[in-house]
Amino acid sequence: MQFIRKTILPIVIAAFLPHTAVGQESASGYSWLNISSSSRVYGLGGVNISLVDDDIQTIDQNPALLGTEMSGQIGVNYMHYIGGSNFAGVRYGHSAGERGAWALNLQYFGYGSIRETLPDGTVVGNFSPKDVAFGGVYSRDITENLRGGINFKMLYSGYADYTAFALAADVGVNYFNPDRDQSFSVVLANMGGQIKRFDEAYDRLPFDIRLGWSQSFGSFPVRFSITAWNLTKWRLPFVETGDGSQTGEPQIKDTFVSNLFRHLVFGADLISSPNFYIGLGYNYKTRTDMATYKRSFISGWSLAGGFKGRAFAIGLALAQPHTSATTFMVNLNLSLNDLLNK
Repeated sequence: MQFIRKTILPIVIAAFLPHTAVGQESASGYSWLNISSSSRVYGLGGVNISLVDDDIQTIDQNPALLGTEMSGQIGVNYMHYIGGSNFAGVRYGHSAGERGAWALNLQYFGYGSIRETLPDGTVVGNFSPKDVAFGGVYSRDITENLRGGINFKMLYSGYADYTAFALAADVGVNYFNPDRDQSFSVVLANMGGQIKRFDEAYDRLPFDIRLGWSQSFGSFPVRFSITAWNLTKWRLPFVETGDGSQTGEPQIKDTFVSNLFRHLVFGADLISSPNFYIGLGYNYKTRTDMATYKRSFISGWSLAGGFKGRAFAIGLALAQPHTSATTFMVNLNLSLNDLLNK
């Protein structure tokens, strides 16, 4: 078991999880909780807690974004990542009176087939590591502009013959001024802990405090977003290896500016029409986590686009955090209320 914990699990986490610094800093065994299931959020940098829109997929990082306007929506998501890893899920929302709403969601993270070996290098077969999250969300309008929400999550992990189970919760608050298209959010993410461990060691959850702002200005058809995350710690150093032409030891970057920008995710989306959007995001932490001479020029950048009809919507997102990792996500949404009221 120690071999699986110390060798297999770090490889799985470091190789397959985007938007984390697992490869360069100590992290929890549940960093997959930071992966958005929303193509729109993924295209805006992978982290966004303040995007107010009639889209059931956007509530995965802030339960306070759920509202009665999403009643009857079914959302299906799929993401292809490195190698044989594939992530997929489904989400459904419904109103709870005039001021409340609830939702259920199931998310699956599969990392393909991995060869299982003993400490002496003997190959004993293959296994398919996986993580599964099942959750329920409830939100309620506190005032005309203020909404709160909570997301309860049950987390299952299965790696070879070993399993773990955990309980977690997200709590969020959102302030939205529709006259100014201005949104502010605060989220306490991934509170909780393990109920069943892999072995005697305890894997902590990636608890985080996040702040978010989104706003458009006048008739200018672009909405801007800034999200601050990993706010439970200031220092987020990373190792810079250069472009491959230098000799000597890699440099550890731990300046004020680098730490500041590794806490921030920037996004902008074109909202000139209610029927389509285009979004662009920049995540400096993703780019610096891939700080090797083989990283892509567009590492840290992401792109999203989508179309919305009366009862059906589709969203797409694309990013290349590394030259060997082109990631693709698709969302499909169906509004049962609009479909049945035709």
